[in-house]
Amino acid sequence: MAESITEGTLSQFSKNIGDFIEIDEELATIETDKIDVSVNATQAGIVEQLLVAEGDVVTVDQVIAEIQLAERQPKPQAKLENAGLSHAKFDSQQQQQSTQETQSSTVSHTTEEAPFGSPKQWAKEVKMSRIRQRTAQRLKESQNTAAFLTTFNEVDMSRLIEFRKKNKDAVFEKHGLKLGFMGSMARASALALKEIPAVNASIENDDTIVYRSYVDLSVAASITKGLVTPVLRNIESMSILQIEKGISELVKKARDGKLTMDDLNGGSFTISNSGIWGSLFDTPIINLPQTAVLGTYGIQERPVAVKGQVVIRPMMYIALTYDHRIIDGREAVKFLVLIKKYLEDPQTMMLEI
Repeated sequence: MAESITEGTLSQFSKNIGDFIEIDEELATIETDKIDVSVNATQAGIVEQLLVAEGDVVTVDQVIAEIQLAERQPKPQAKLENAGLSHAKFDSQQQQQSTQETQSSTVSHTTEEAPFGSPKQWAKEVKMSRIRQRTAQRLKESQNTAAFLTTFNEVDMSRLIEFRKKNKDAVFEKHGLKLGFMGSMARASALALKEIPAVNASIENDDTIVYRSYVDLSVAASITKGLVTPVLRNIESMSILQIEKGISELVKKARDGKLTMDDLNGGSFTISNSGIWGSLFDTPIINLPQTAVLGTYGIQERPVAVKGQVVIRPMMYIALTYDHRIIDGREAVKFLVLIKKYLEDPQTMMLEI
């Protein structure tokens, strides 16, 4: 576990009192601010006591259960052997992660049936997950710290759509990978960040700007418990397909609840793709201590002027929210212009021109 994490919420016991548990089998799930941690049995035996309840806050090294040491017997009535007790703790060194969903305590009520046969009304109170609480805290901190400004541009996606259409079958057949647009978006960002390094920088100790020669991309992924931003590292040295594969694997790990602390630490620049939910545009929030976040949105056919003629093209808005303390408007606009150039003419992205 990260040293900053000292407690968590016991979201679920996987075993009941009297159950047999194998060595290294999951006993409970602890929900922390960032990931869920699996507490596994260090010895095989019978679960003797559960010393805390689901929903309780537990600290690192706290004893949460007692296991009567035993070996699994072929007959249910066999006597226990190897008598003794083993304490199961929320271990600060645990690095395995639970795939169980958080079981939040809820309180619900219904009102009396309304007149004229209208349906009953109801309200439900659900405790916020620790991940959502931490996300809310960090986003508010970001709003209170950074000097937010958002600039927009739009991209004609015709050539990129044609590029995808032409190559998606071959890519899937050879690599087993569905070719989307995130790989191209990330590759375009990596190239633009080389030219506008302030967008890939961060402020530390209030008076120091840290510039980076590498790009560790944070990918915003929405899961049931809140928003997480796993990191794909060193994308500046990756091809479009390598980026696509890396992002796909991270998003799958996030949705399966298998992210580790290493997956979440760091990140120098974020892409948020709310277009998959149908968003036309918005103003994304910076993921501190980063200084910018690129928002990408839905592709929509619209009439546009091309060489004096009105034509229908698949257009997409892009937005860059940036920290005006270290990024000037000129740099932000130039960054989006570069993204637009690379996406509208994918060959320039392949050749890095």
